[in-house]
Amino acid sequence: MHEECGVFGIYAPGKDVARMTGFGLQALQHRGQESAGIAVGDGETVNVSKDLGLVTQVFDDDSLNALVGDVAIGHVRYSTSGSKASWEAAQPHMSAMGEVLLALAHNGTLTNTNKLRARLIADGARLYSSTDSEVAAKLIDSLYDGDAVGSIRRACALLEGSYAFAIVFADHPGEVYATRLGSPLIAAKGDGENFLASDVPAI
Repeated sequence: MHEECGVFGIYAPGKDVARMTGFGLQALQHRGQESAGIAVGDGETVNVSKDLGLVTQVFDDDSLNALVGDVAIGHVRYSTSGSKASWEAAQPHMSAMGEVLLALAHNGTLTNTNKLRARLIADGARLYSSTDSEVAAKLIDSLYDGDAVGSIRRACALLEGSYAFAIVFADHPGEVYATRLGSPLIAAKGDGENFLASDVPAI
């Protein structure tokens, strides 16, 4: 499966991170976009909103106003093949459909997820899509012991292919985690706000 996606992340305490993420995602949109999503950490949990369509179709003022917090990650998905467009395939992916430990946005193509998917299912994980990105989210969740960086490193050691991840954890408020291999990801520091993006226009 091949995906071309846009990833965005922001830390901006006291600011409208959901709306700022929406602006960033609009700058990453391409023709043929299939879905858009935003995950916001509010210090207690991670709230995820996503759907099929353009950013402006998925998010209106009310839906953005409902996403309140200091950190956010966002994702737009487009020009894909090998995976049917669906709500379940849209990102960010959650570690669970109920209580969300983490949310992950991914750009890239992982090449060894069939074996990892089988391992996760055997261990009791529920996967709702055929995407490699959901496997990455559930893999980090399965390895999580309270150490965010450690769980990401252990997961990445098992992954093959390319990735740029932006991740937020419910129990690590005010923090966005990111790592990359073979896929673009840039970081920018502002005045009271820091950013991640898969392309410069979003910054």
